Amino acid sequence: MLHRRTRLHAASLAFVATAAAVTLALTGCEPEGGRQDTGKGQDGKPAVIAPGRPGEAAKTLSAEEAAKAGDDDSPNAADRAYVAMMIEHHQQALVMTDLAPDRARSAKVRRIAERIAAAQGPEIDAMRGWQQTTGGAAKGGHDHGGMADMPGMATPKQLDALRAAEGASFDRLFLKLMIAHHRGAVSMATDVLGRGNNIRVEEMAADVIAQQTSEIRRMRLVR
Repeated sequence: MLHRRTRLHAASLAFVATAAAVTLALTGCEPEGGRQDTGKGQDGKPAVIAPGRPGEAAKTLSAEEAAKAGDDDSPNAADRAYVAMMIEHHQQALVMTDLAPDRARSAKVRRIAERIAAAQGPEIDAMRGWQQTTGGAAKGGHDHGGMADMPGMATPKQLDALRAAEGASFDRLFLKLMIAHHRGAVSMATDVLGRGNNIRVEEMAADVIAQQTSEIRRMRLVR
């Protein structure tokens, strides 16, 4: 599962480090051709090649360094930027869902809005809690510069049009805007899975991908 990727990666590093040490100890062999071919670091101990993240080169680590690296899930800038942006992203979704009870004609649209609100309200609380326990929000803003730059965000003009719509017109516009909104959230969550480092953020992003992809399919059926 997606939310286990980081744990599996860490476990793999530790396994490889241990396997390298055991293999060298048992064989007592040291291939010819220089240090880069011996499987040992500068200190003479077994070395491990740790694959880098997308776009990054692999690193040569000692067994001890590999084990420590596998346990480090400290939040990085990508984690903090994602959480800050997703809080704002979810808040706009709640603005849209709040309009549905009075303006939607379709019972299916109203139920979809209820489910979205029921899920994203607690998610906002969870992300704010994560910020508090990990040292606060991203400093100096986030990578995308503002709400308007986040994928899937409705413009003020679109929100005004949604507020003015009723009945079938509201249903059509709500579904159009919310599908785009969900696609943007899935894009953001997918991005942080490749650039972030924190396990909790990874789990939250994986939940967003699974839940909102399912809701996109449901909204398309209503259309």
